[in-house]
Amino acid sequence: MKKQRIATLLCTAALLLCAASPPALTADRSAACYYPVEVESYTAGDFGQPRVRKVYQLSRSDDPAGIPTDDFEEYGRTFHLMEMTRKDELGVDTRPLTKTITTDSATGDLGEILKALAPEIEAETEDGYAGVLTLDYNSVQAEVKGYRTSTRTLSASRTYPNLSDADLSLVPKTITDGGRTLTLADVKWTADAVGYTAAASYTGTSSSRYPTGYTVTADYTGEAAKTDYEVVTYTAIFGCTEIPAAEVPSEGPEQEEPFQAPPPAPQETMEPAPSAPLAAAGCVGGIAALLAAGLWTAGKIKERRAQS
Repeated sequence: MKKQRIATLLCTAALLLCAASPPALTADRSAACYYPVEVESYTAGDFGQPRVRKVYQLSRSDDPAGIPTDDFEEYGRTFHLMEMTRKDELGVDTRPLTKTITTDSATGDLGEILKALAPEIEAETEDGYAGVLTLDYNSVQAEVKGYRTSTRTLSASRTYPNLSDADLSLVPKTITDGGRTLTLADVKWTADAVGYTAAASYTGTSSSRYPTGYTVTADYTGEAAKTDYEVVTYTAIFGCTEIPAAEVPSEGPEQEEPFQAPPPAPQETMEPAPSAPLAAAGCVGGIAALLAAGLWTAGKIKERRAQS
C-alpha cells in the first residue's frame, strides 16, 4: 500500500509540473502556413497525461495541408499528433480594410482641410465585410482641380513739357510701370511761352491664373468583419507519452493493515552473586598458588649459587 501511495504522489507532481509550464503556451516550431485561433492544454486518461488542443479556422478554399502536424518538444517532453477532426460551421471572419475617399475643397490649406474631414467613417465591401474605419492623417493630400485666368486693365499717365513741337514722335510709345509694359493710348497737347507740353496716357493688361478648387484624397483604415461566414474548423489533439507510469491500484476498497503491537522490550538480567563460601575458597587458592611460586623461585636461586 505504501508503494501505491508513493507512485500516486509522483504522478501528481509530474502533472503539476506540466500544468506550471504547459507546452500549449509556446509558439509552434513547425513551419506552418496557418496559426491556431485557440490553444488549450489539459490532462486526460487514468494517469492525467498532458494533452494540447489546437483549433484552426479555414475557409472552404484553404488547403488543410498547411496545418502543422509535426512533433514538437517542450521542457523535455515530445508531443505528437493523436487525432484531427473537421467541422463545418458559421463564424466571424475579419480582414484589414482601407477605403480612400475623394472630396472637393475650396482651399488648399491642410489645416482647414483636416477640419472638414470626419475622423471616422463606416465602410462596407461588396462581399459583405463592414466596419468603422479611422482617418489616416498622413495620407491626406490636396491637388489643384484646375486654373482660371483673370485679366485686368492697367493704365498710367506721363507728362512731357518743353517740347519744340506738337509731334507724336517726341512722345515715347511705351513705358514700364510696376514691372509691366504699357502702350501709348492718347496724347493731349498744350502750348505755353516755352513750347509744347504733352500729357500722354498709357494702357495695358495684366493676366493671372488662380486655382478653381482642390481635390482632396484621404485614406481611412481599420478592420472589417463578416458574420455568418462559412468556415471549416479543424481541431488537432497532441499527446505526450513521456510521463512516468504510476502503479495501477488494485480493485476494491483499500484495506488498512492490521495493527500489530510491538514486542515487549527485553529486560536486563543480572547473574547471581557467588556465595560467601565459594568466594572464600577462591581467595585461599590464590594465596596458595603465590606461595608455591615463591618457594620454586627461591630454590632455583640457591642452586645457581651452589654451582658457582
